[in-house]
Amino acid sequence: MFADLMSSIENTFINRLALIRACRQKPSVLHRNRVQSSGGAAPAKLREARFSDFKEVNELKQRNGLPQDSFDDWERLWRRNPALRQMSCERPIGWVLEAEGRPVGYLGNISLLYRYADRTLNAVTGCGFAVEPAYRGVSLCLGSAFYRQGSADLYLTTTASEVVAKIALAFNSDPLPQAHYATRLLWVLQPYSFAQAVAKDLGLRPTFSRIGGMLASVGVGSDKILRRRWPRRCPTCPAVKEISVRDIGDDFQTLWLEKLNERPRLLADRSPAALRWHFEMPANVRVFCCYKNGELVGYAVTRNDQILANGMRRCIIADMLAKRDDPAILRSLWVAAYEQAKHAGSHVLEVLGFPDGIRQVCSEWKPYYFTSACPFYYKAADPILHRTLLDSMTWYATPFDGDRTL
Repeated sequence: MFADLMSSIENTFINRLALIRACRQKPSVLHRNRVQSSGGAAPAKLREARFSDFKEVNELKQRNGLPQDSFDDWERLWRRNPALRQMSCERPIGWVLEAEGRPVGYLGNISLLYRYADRTLNAVTGCGFAVEPAYRGVSLCLGSAFYRQGSADLYLTTTASEVVAKIALAFNSDPLPQAHYATRLLWVLQPYSFAQAVAKDLGLRPTFSRIGGMLASVGVGSDKILRRRWPRRCPTCPAVKEISVRDIGDDFQTLWLEKLNERPRLLADRSPAALRWHFEMPANVRVFCCYKNGELVGYAVTRNDQILANGMRRCIIADMLAKRDDPAILRSLWVAAYEQAKHAGSHVLEVLGFPDGIRQVCSEWKPYYFTSACPFYYKAADPILHRTLLDSMTWYATPFDGDRTL
């Protein structure tokens, strides 16, 4: 994930020239160049990241407000990743800005596979962007290395800050054209806990927080009942059962191949191997399967997030696929996701992304709507494909894309 990039450019004219010269070169050459930092800090050089950087990169990310990694997660992303098996060349796991022998900047580089019509596309997504304040003026080189790496058909930026989004645009990326992607749909599962978390976000004093939380919870609870704001099971809904991630098998492959043949649409690889790899961590993931006459016709994956800073527990729809986007299948999966989230003690169930047709099914149950900053940018190496992807109908963007749920 990109984060907190380049608060200001304070370099002198000479340093700017050095930066531009370095960023115009190929990544294979970049590691030989030194770029001058701001504020008199030691010069930095750019090189490819190594597994031996794990400890220092993790400390760098923590200092810059990003969550910790585990070494097992590094192994999963860059050694157990099934997308790597289909590549003819070795791809960097990321890049490091190094000064005086220690990392002062980092950008991870995750390989993914996508399908569009009959084409298999090699994609990359950035993750874990962190740069020390004194070096943010030269951190453009990390972005340059990402966008100038060879062998990639598609470059994705799915969890960027606003500033990094501007960097993506500078490298000729375009915003995701899928309408309403950033408009989240939300059902409240526990009105009182939800209201208390909102009151905490507002910074109310404890006494006002308790009183305001109680009043708000009564309002939210009453509104939920009066307007029937929750997914409801219907007699004609197909059967749904829950399985573990490790039990994702051949029936998922059959559904995946059928989905590819429905119509040309850009889809992240959802083969069984890719799904098992993507969702093997963390442990708070649930998989729901929908069946008709013994055939798998759809699935949904939910993730119950840990307690957030405001005390709220959130369940998200991490991915969902249904044969021909059948509304009956989607309804069954959404009901199962809602009931599991409630049973797990989550305060809200949240939906981000998905095409309009699928979101319309959600809207039947009157969720709350709110818009948040969810920058999603793409760049295709093939100009013709890039122009094709400007059409919103070619996208099926969900939290499964990029690094959002990795």
